[in-house]
Amino acid sequence: MNSFTNPAIQLRGLTKRFGDITAVDSIDLTVEAGNFFGIVGPNGAGKSTTLAMIAGLSAPTTGTVSLAGYDMIRDRERALGALGIMMEGLSLPERLTGAELLEYTAGLRGMDAKWRDRSDDLLTVLQLNRAPNTLIVDYSTGMRKKIGLAVALLHRPPVLVLDEPFEAIDPVSAHSIEALLRQYVNRGGTVLLSSHNMDVIERTCTRVALLSRGRILVDGTVPEVAAGKTLNEAFVDFIGVAPQRELDWL
Repeated sequence: MNSFTNPAIQLRGLTKRFGDITAVDSIDLTVEAGNFFGIVGPNGAGKSTTLAMIAGLSAPTTGTVSLAGYDMIRDRERALGALGIMMEGLSLPERLTGAELLEYTAGLRGMDAKWRDRSDDLLTVLQLNRAPNTLIVDYSTGMRKKIGLAVALLHRPPVLVLDEPFEAIDPVSAHSIEALLRQYVNRGGTVLLSSHNMDVIERTCTRVALLSRGRILVDGTVPEVAAGKTLNEAFVDFIGVAPQRELDWL
């Protein structure tokens, strides 16, 4: 794992507008290297848009993104080289097996022969070696999540950006993924994780930022943000709940 002194992720004035709609509104955020950092918020808060800009998949309207000290605009190639991503909605080559996809990924990244050992390790830990001849087109949603994570980790980047990595994952697989990500962080890697599952965030992350309407409401360690409550309770307190009413017809 390459070490570096710069923040793993640094956002300054990050803004994204779609016409008259401001999806992300002047976000400033610093994620130091070696952190397991969670980003949470209600639907429509701007989480996925923020992650897409961090991952270089969407250009900000204004503001800057830097990864491992590399500016996403001025030094895009190095910034992307420092990054592994698993994003909702990203397509995969569906006529390949998992092993073939990792071989293809290694070729695209110009990796040396060590990629084979890494590929075998990832397929084993993520239990994808149990269906070695299954094409990705026939993968379940959970299997797609796992092969997406394997692709993100294969080149051992210093920064991982993961969007809902535990969605549609069974408890046994989730345990394996959590253990893998903790090992990665313990060896100097940085994870930025978006999830609606507060239990996952509370269990895995050291710091968390809460987004609402494109802005960061609070950013701190998990205990600081939770403030003596569960993270889920704190989330509801910050965001509020929708008005409730009795429905006579139920």
